[in-house]
Amino acid sequence: MSDIGHHVTIDSEELSGHSYPYQHDLSVVEDIDLMAATPGPDLNWLEDIHLLIEDGVPAVFDRYSNSFLKIHFPIPAGREDEIARKVLIAHLQAGNSYGIQLKRVHTKFPQRMLGPWRDDSELVGQHWEPRTLAGWESPTGH
Repeated sequence: MSDIGHHVTIDSEELSGHSYPYQHDLSVVEDIDLMAATPGPDLNWLEDIHLLIEDGVPAVFDRYSNSFLKIHFPIPAGREDEIARKVLIAHLQAGNSYGIQLKRVHTKFPQRMLGPWRDDSELVGQHWEPRTLAGWESPTGH
């Protein structure tokens, strides 16, 4: 495994320790309907998602984990942004984004675990309490 300390950026595979089928096979994302998968009637956020290159590999940026999701299959010419968007939606809907996985512990208000991408997702954040470090007490007056 690579040493994260030597990277300027982090990719999803480093955070999770593995990759996902939708990163390796176009047929896994081909049938994703971006209009149906996009929360709400406003698609403007999706227009900001573009195919990028990270470490010489096609990738899409996952803003929920501040990491790149690399794409390891040939992308048809003219469909670069569409495929990047479909891979990202697959990642978010599956709950594989590291930032989404942190929601169970750190969400401070009720919301869907998988965000607006999955209506059937569990609700998290109903009973948030600040974390404490065992053996540490706050200085007086704080």
